[in-house]
Amino acid sequence: MLRLDDLQLFVRTAEAGSLSAAARLLEISPAVASAALKRLELQLDARLFARSTRSLRLTAQGQAFLSHAHQALQSIEAGRLQLAGTKVGISGLMQLCAPSDFGRNTLLPWLDEFQQAHPQLQLRLLLGDRITDFFREPVDIALRYGAPEDSSLVALPVAPTNRRVLCASPAYIARHGEPQTLEQLAGHNCLLYMLGGRIHDRWQFSIGRRQQSMTVQGDRQSDDADVVRRWAVAGQGLVYKSWLDVAADVQAGRLRVLMNDYLGELTPLNLICAHRSQLSKPVHVLRDFVQARCSALLAKAPWAD
Repeated sequence: MLRLDDLQLFVRTAEAGSLSAAARLLEISPAVASAALKRLELQLDARLFARSTRSLRLTAQGQAFLSHAHQALQSIEAGRLQLAGTKVGISGLMQLCAPSDFGRNTLLPWLDEFQQAHPQLQLRLLLGDRITDFFREPVDIALRYGAPEDSSLVALPVAPTNRRVLCASPAYIARHGEPQTLEQLAGHNCLLYMLGGRIHDRWQFSIGRRQQSMTVQGDRQSDDADVVRRWAVAGQGLVYKSWLDVAADVQAGRLRVLMNDYLGELTPLNLICAHRSQLSKPVHVLRDFVQARCSALLAKAPWAD
């Protein structure tokens, strides 16, 4: 019988691309993690990862098993959430703020599913990309990319291994070609996002152990991340976005990930609130629910191959 914690370790390792990183996320020692992975491979009679002193990647067998492991964990998590909802009787009003793009195009259908499982729950959803003021706005919790600037806020990880990816539509690529290096970004129209008056025009990547960045330019800027994504889908230029924001577009063929040899900037998604007293059982149930679905999307990320 396969152990649940061994499956969780396998999935986390595939997402993070590192056994030690997965061990830290699961709060276990590297030795325990290594033993768990060996035990799982022995039970499956398959080599799941190809290892060297500096890298770890899924084998063909590991890639094939990953989707089954995800489905098993999601099924168990769905059952657990259903039981948890029954026990705690989730009800009342939950006031949630989320980024415009992630909230509108990724989170919204998830919340429909969550509310169907907990029909006594009322949701108030605010969408926007600016920093949430928990003391002036009708918000209990927020989903936000990156750590909060205010160290007094409480932040719980939801998708700690999420990264940005460079994308363009097939139509744009047909007209202008694909960049192969950072220097070639200067010859492309880059669609820019701005927050608090600051334009995010310095795109950061890593290749191997080298960190590189490039200041880019384009003819369009917006303070709404969803608008920037829509411009990219319409073929107006390149976009540098969170994988969670564009995963559905990539899977549907509306966007293509470019320059796969370059690893995009780490962009963790966190659940944030003002006080730990706000971390009620319903909030924890919602966090677990969103975390499970983010994990499934991250398993399909380019760096997870």
